[in-house]
Amino acid sequence: MDLFGQAEQHTINIVPCDGIVNYHGTILSQSEADRYYQALLNDIAWQNDRAIIFGKEIITKRKVAWYASAPFSYTYSKVTKTALPWAAVLLELKKQVEHHTAETYNSCLLNLYHNGSEGMAWHSDGEKELKKYGAIASLSLGAERKFSFKHKSTKQAISIVLEHGSLLVMKGDTQQYWLHCLPITKTEQTSRINLTFRTIITR
Repeated sequence: MDLFGQAEQHTINIVPCDGIVNYHGTILSQSEADRYYQALLNDIAWQNDRAIIFGKEIITKRKVAWYASAPFSYTYSKVTKTALPWAAVLLELKKQVEHHTAETYNSCLLNLYHNGSEGMAWHSDGEKELKKYGAIASLSLGAERKFSFKHKSTKQAISIVLEHGSLLVMKGDTQQYWLHCLPITKTEQTSRINLTFRTIITR
């Protein structure tokens, strides 16, 4: 049975131009997604995120964690993080994500949003440490949340609801031409974990 071939048949590119954003739908069963969600809540070394905005340090309610194959340094929002060694649960999920995307990854940035009041502002992932035009695979667990894209020039906007156990992959020119965000919402009171598998380039 060609599982990879079956998975690819169900992907769709949700942006009409200037990039590739493949939505694979759910790649985990309900029970698998529930099990991984609980394992990540319990086993990951979560910390409140930090950012430097207009020279002032901001501590977010959202929590983050950074894991990789080596103690890579990664800088975003003017704050540098050093990766922790892979946790077993992350290696299991990395294997599944690599199977569905036909890509390899050497790191994972995780975000824990406690409820709908926590989100992520418009941005693109263009940090110098990331592989240029490389794939970023986003696995969602927990609460369903809307995820939005906006073209940097035309301002065209596209949104998709990311389900529990679903996979979305951004690659090619996407970061150059599109911004993305996780809008806040008053209707969602439960938590969401997002794992973004990435490739860090060492120089």
